[in-house]
Amino acid sequence: MTDRQYTKYQQNVIRRYYENRDAIALQRAQEQVTELYLAEGKKRQRVWESLEKNLEKLGVPASQIQHLRQQDDPALVAKLISSKL
Repeated sequence: MTDRQYTKYQQNVIRRYYENRDAIALQRAQEQVTELYLAEGKKRQRVWESLEKNLEKLGVPASQIQHLRQQDDPALVAKLISSKL
């Protein structure tokens, strides 16, 4: 593969993204909790799958994520996320 040469601007964008990765995952998880309240059926399952990935990025243990999914209660997820703030 060729080495990609990034401009100074691109380097700054990439660096800021990685510096703020936790905040981005937290914000996305908050948005997904809102979607979870409103979703039903297959869409709810897709939201859960996406939410699981963001919770993993936030450092939530897999066992806790599975427990939350089994409970299927957005309020529990919202409480967990608010404790991460």
